Amino acid sequence: MKPDGSQIILATALLAADLGTSQSCPDYSSHSKARHEPFSPGKHALSYARPIPACRTFNSSTIESLVANMSDVIADPDLHRLFENTYPNTLDTAIRWRGFAANNPEEELTFVITGDIDAMWLRDSANQMQSYLPVLEPDDGVDSIASLYRGVINLQARYLLTAPYCNSFQPPVESGIPPADNPGANKDTVVPGYDPAKVFECKYELDSLAAFLRVSVDYYEATHDAAFFGRFQWVSAVQAVLATARAMMRPTYGEDGAVLDSPYTFERQTTRATETLANDGLGSPVARDTGLIRSAFRPSDDSTIFQFLIPANMMFAQSLAEAVFIVQELGEGAPQGLADEMRTLSRQLREAITRFGIVPVVSGNGTAVETVYAYEVDGYGGAVLMDDANVPSLLAAPFMGYLAATDPVYQRTRARILSAKANPYFMTGPQINAVGGPHAGPGMAWPMASIVRILTSDDDEEIVGVLREILSTTDGLGLIHESVNSFDASRWTRQWFSWANGLFGQMILDLRFRKPHILQQSFQ
Repeated sequence: MKPDGSQIILATALLAADLGTSQSCPDYSSHSKARHEPFSPGKHALSYARPIPACRTFNSSTIESLVANMSDVIADPDLHRLFENTYPNTLDTAIRWRGFAANNPEEELTFVITGDIDAMWLRDSANQMQSYLPVLEPDDGVDSIASLYRGVINLQARYLLTAPYCNSFQPPVESGIPPADNPGANKDTVVPGYDPAKVFECKYELDSLAAFLRVSVDYYEATHDAAFFGRFQWVSAVQAVLATARAMMRPTYGEDGAVLDSPYTFERQTTRATETLANDGLGSPVARDTGLIRSAFRPSDDSTIFQFLIPANMMFAQSLAEAVFIVQELGEGAPQGLADEMRTLSRQLREAITRFGIVPVVSGNGTAVETVYAYEVDGYGGAVLMDDANVPSLLAAPFMGYLAATDPVYQRTRARILSAKANPYFMTGPQINAVGGPHAGPGMAWPMASIVRILTSDDDEEIVGVLREILSTTDGLGLIHESVNSFDASRWTRQWFSWANGLFGQMILDLRFRKPHILQQSFQ
């Protein structure tokens, strides 16, 4: 799935030339695997992982000032180096192209790659932008964080109108960047079909639809720029999102027991069960009249076991409710009844999650029955009791705004998620203890889940312990890996994973205001 890095080399080399420097820019896929001086002066001696300014894909004076100012906030030299490397990582390396739509010179477009994969995921790009929400301000300039947001929203709207069941997309034709090859998807059988010149991969994931709503809400709440959403294709994209979500509420069987046609099926020739769907691409059966929305794949891009993925339904319900305010602000610029439709669907989803997503389990000491959130359900009574590292997750429910961290059902669920006895994908070991998942497999803990654990905790001891593990498991590279072996921190996957890097920086900024005393501690 990982395309050749030559396209990234070309882009960064052209950027360097545009900025008047003759110094060639390295392929960051290779650059980020090696250690570079100056090393941080702490015991971990972390590499300086940022490209030189001329080779960064977007330069922001606001971000540079923030990073520099955090040296007074973060006392530990290794922790500051990790923040310094990770928080700007998307801007440094992943803004693959910026420009304007061919048919509208005012419509900004931003093509954001996820890191070492040269394609734009709806989910990843929305989360990569969310990292910069703390510095997002109203700004009409084309060299602002706000401009990047507008470009991402506009391009995501185009993608959703092109292929609403797909999760990952090729560069826009205006960029002149050739489509990336995806050998793993070349022989996929997908209904509905798609154009591989426009789509990199077509795994239907409910959280991809929610991500478009989320990045839109983030921009609106920070800028109050409601007029932007009425200027281009945003309203049409929201309608496409709603139509897709409602289509994926269709059950497996009709009232007479006949198998219903599914609006989406997916089959892949693969040796990994998580890369395709059972039952000739239909997936496992789901019951009628649940009110939940199906998701064929998880945010890890792994297939679901039961298609009612509860964290994705949570994220969709919450993001949909908040996007209502944008539609209301558009007034007559939005179709009549759209806001009411969104509000009603959000409320119905919450009711369905409470009815079907909360399930009984035997308590940890085996003495009583308690209720917790299931990760996936089928509406027949089947439930998958686990959590996966990627967001949306059950662990991240408060981070997504769906509920309060003090919610008793969440607290019981959280206790099970963070227990190797209750969650089959909670990895434990001497190096790092965190949720993982089938994507990287048993034994591989995801620092992303550790970051979410901090974001959803008010326990200083827990936060410090988890932060210490993250800091000590970068293998000296000073970047957040996708996953790390819980017994051997030199074994990891994906050193260049911009979303995880940005999320780490986002978490540090959260601690800056929520628990600044922790950032004044030494981790030596």
